[in-house]
Amino acid sequence: MEGEAKETAIQQMSAGLVLLEEAFEKCSEGNGYFGGEKIGYLDIALGSFLGWINVTENMIGMKVIDEAKTPCLVGWAERFCADSAVKEVMPEIEKLEEFVKLLQANV
Repeated sequence: MEGEAKETAIQQMSAGLVLLEEAFEKCSEGNGYFGGEKIGYLDIALGSFLGWINVTENMIGMKVIDEAKTPCLVGWAERFCADSAVKEVMPEIEKLEEFVKLLQANV
């Protein structure tokens, strides 16, 4: 992805995350997760993207889930990834990056 297309994609992703931040604030009602105090289905569904988001952040050299724009999502992501059940199954970022590079080489 080059120049203007990359910038447009980043802007669209940022706008989507701001909407997700608003949804989190409404759904969580001040708790740590989308459905309350414990990890639920929505947390798992969205949390499954966190590894890929980290890879994207590394590849583009900027934070996608940004403390300034989406502080609640940053906190949620940290809590989610720190949970003992999640730690056991969260893929290593380095391995995901290797996979992305392999895919790019084959394109």
